[in-house]
Amino acid sequence: MICLDLFWTFFKIGLFTFGGGYAMLPLIQAEVAAHGWLSTETLLNFVAVSESTPGPFAVNIATYIGSRLAGIPGAACATLGVALPSFIIILIVARCYERFRSSKVVSGVMTGLKPAVIGLIGSAILTMGAAVLFPGGVTAAVFSTLSFWVSVGIFALTAVLAFKKVHPIALICLSAALGVAAGYLLL
Repeated sequence: MICLDLFWTFFKIGLFTFGGGYAMLPLIQAEVAAHGWLSTETLLNFVAVSESTPGPFAVNIATYIGSRLAGIPGAACATLGVALPSFIIILIVARCYERFRSSKVVSGVMTGLKPAVIGLIGSAILTMGAAVLFPGGVTAAVFSTLSFWVSVGIFALTAVLAFKKVHPIALICLSAALGVAAGYLLL
């Protein structure tokens, strides 16, 4: 039953997500919370690992969640669920693209989806950022903890280097190394 639930849940996520893996984060958060499958902290860890491993983010996160909940069968069902809608949709789009390429409806849909995708990504950034920086909620005591300032420092350094076009792999490796160093030396 859990495998069918994983397939259907990730099929819905894959079907209603436009804009890639980050745009699906709010949907994943909502579904995982609604099912009570993972804590926010565990989901954040899965997001970090999914971003750090090769392959599409959506497939990675679905595979990790499915594996955690139901082993290899769960991983296969969640992965198939998240990938199947895109596969079906791209087959349809490829078949019909020339016919609808200049359609005002298609153009309007794309115009409406672009800002919505940015909004979904922004929502994921805010909720995940709050969970990373304020795991116990926003209190004055949080601002006096070393872990808060280490997280803010790693975020700021990564943001500056990203704007300077440092390669994402280098940023991931750097942030992981800084996190390990902070864990051993400071926290």
